[in-house]
Amino acid sequence: MTPLLRVVCICLMALLPHGALAQRAPLAGIGLVLMHGKGGQPESNIAALAAALEAQGAKVLRPRMAWSGQQGQPTSYAVTYEAALRAIDPAIAELRKSGATKIVVAGQSIGANAAIAYGARHGKALQGVIAIAPGHTPDRWARNPEIARGIQEAKALIAQGQGDRIRPFPDINQGRSFEVQGTPRAWLSFFDPQGPASMPKNAQALPRMPFLWIIGRADMLASAGADYAFARAPSHPRSRFMEIDSGHMDGPDKAIDIITEWLKTL
Repeated sequence: MTPLLRVVCICLMALLPHGALAQRAPLAGIGLVLMHGKGGQPESNIAALAAALEAQGAKVLRPRMAWSGQQGQPTSYAVTYEAALRAIDPAIAELRKSGATKIVVAGQSIGANAAIAYGARHGKALQGVIAIAPGHTPDRWARNPEIARGIQEAKALIAQGQGDRIRPFPDINQGRSFEVQGTPRAWLSFFDPQGPASMPKNAQALPRMPFLWIIGRADMLASAGADYAFARAPSHPRSRFMEIDSGHMDGPDKAIDIITEWLKTL
């Protein structure tokens, strides 16, 4: 676009009535922190959702989270779960600085897990939480022999004063087991069934606020239903539990329309 054409467009928009501008940008004023899943990237399967919301006027930031697969490497657990959540703070500050007046945290898989956890800790500063294809369920994995052994080893190493030394640990993603690197202290914070990454506990700790849970009918967590975590959150007239025709990875793409319409209600 040439400078002259840009000026003309701005002038024409200024002449539009306020209602017309709102119609052109129905999500204006909304700032969204959108988090990727385990081993994922900000540019991965949440990119289309981010672009669609931005086209509707929302401001969207996709921070690289601690559980990303950096430079083609598998997920590692070098920082604790609570420390990982702190990556959301500067994103929210940037959204507010850019003019966003309504802040929503959202994510896919473990990103959804983190959105709920952040809402439980900072919900009074938010206007909503969106969990898309939620994942990472340490409370459900406690009976897995490999995870149970990892928990025992991590606790023993922490007790011996070796809680911050990198070593191999087990991990699970959508039923697939594999090995990762992490410190006992950091890994345990993600996998302790009673720890900070428990979605049921974090959902229960949410303040009374709009909460959108979207799960695909072909997703592994679909069988757990609303009672697993969503129903534990305080009820709110704008909260919704939505089942869609999707699996785990394509959840963000299949949920674009639902999320767009839900955000308009805020």
